[in-house]
Amino acid sequence: KRYQSPFLPLISVKLDTPLACDKWDCKCAFERQRSCCCGANDLYALEDYTFEKVKYLWEDISKLKYSVMGLTEGYKVSFKATMDSRLGPCFGPFNTDVPIPYSLVALNDGNGYNPSLGAFTAPRSGVYLFSFTVYSSVGSGERLYHQIQMKKNGVDMVGVWENNREDGEDSATQVAILDLQNGDQVYMELMSGRKLCDHLQYNIFTGYMVYPSTDDYYSR
Repeated sequence: KRYQSPFLPLISVKLDTPLACDKWDCKCAFERQRSCCCGANDLYALEDYTFEKVKYLWEDISKLKYSVMGLTEGYKVSFKATMDSRLGPCFGPFNTDVPIPYSLVALNDGNGYNPSLGAFTAPRSGVYLFSFTVYSSVGSGERLYHQIQMKKNGVDMVGVWENNREDGEDSATQVAILDLQNGDQVYMELMSGRKLCDHLQYNIFTGYMVYPSTDDYYSR
């Protein structure tokens, strides 16, 4: 009589008649390569079954690996840029709204930021975080007078402004989280008639991807 477990090799419990394999007993399954009696065929079947399962598991792990790599590559989108103090003592005023040229680039992973345009173009869809710091300083008796707007495809998102004669210098920082589609542009503008003066390098524009759009990833 034989007992078969789905988890253990075939085990001979008790035999009342001689084995069909003459004098071999079931331990031969663990001692001989092939053509052995008793549990050998079941062990080979388990071996083949395990091999197929491991093969499919390896294929699934490989697919997961490349999916994770694709997603993590999408996260490598970030930039930091500042204004160049060599632009002059002041940037502005102008008779029209003017994009701010943050031309000194310290970081540009993903090459989404264009210093010539002062604009960030989303290389893929996702949620992005942007921040900008505005600094301006004027002489005694002069007027701090600036207004900066963050634009997304030409539409105002957030901004900061200053208009007083009490402070000789001032700074402000604004943060915004935007949902962008592939190709959307984000940039900063100095409003008409306003100006930024002195230490222009303190004016900073940064951004990075918080997470990519999974719909965009799986549609590729």
